[in-house]
Amino acid sequence: MIEGIILAGGYSSRAQTNKMLLRFNDLPLILHTVLSLFPHVDHMKVVTGFYDSDIREVFKDFSNVEITNNPYYDKGMFSSILWGIDNVDCDIFILPGDCPFVKSETIVALKNGKGSIRVPAYEGKTGHPIFIDRQLVAKLKKESVDYNLKAFRNRYNYEIINTDDTNILNDIDTINDYRDLNKNLEGK
Repeated sequence: MIEGIILAGGYSSRAQTNKMLLRFNDLPLILHTVLSLFPHVDHMKVVTGFYDSDIREVFKDFSNVEITNNPYYDKGMFSSILWGIDNVDCDIFILPGDCPFVKSETIVALKNGKGSIRVPAYEGKTGHPIFIDRQLVAKLKKESVDYNLKAFRNRYNYEIINTDDTNILNDIDTINDYRDLNKNLEGK
């Protein structure tokens, strides 16, 4: 079994708006993110925070998406990871909600990898999502909320999965990122 953990707990302060609700092809970005991962996981969990009610509204008709509000979202992204995996004892994918268009082929390649942790790369740059097998999920749960995923990943021999997918690097931090993404995707 594989659990999909979508991180959507932040303030979106650099975007100065709830970036999860920015639209592409008339759908919120957070929905694109969930739909890109859905075919590859057995269960999907969206971890919310500051914009909990807005994100719940997006998924009100999705009985197959669990929404969980991280009460500690103000402590940062790692707190949302820990909140999301609290009752999980299987393999996981972790994907930020603002990384909406990862190719299906990339996710399949990560699933088919051999490492306990698998990270996609494009032209030598690592991105999202990250795959973590169940034995390391148990270790991840024991980390302090002050830790971070990159440091955890770097403690282990993680496998890099090379891809031709530039979308693993595309996350939306600012309105300009959103405009650039729109321009790039509309041109395809």
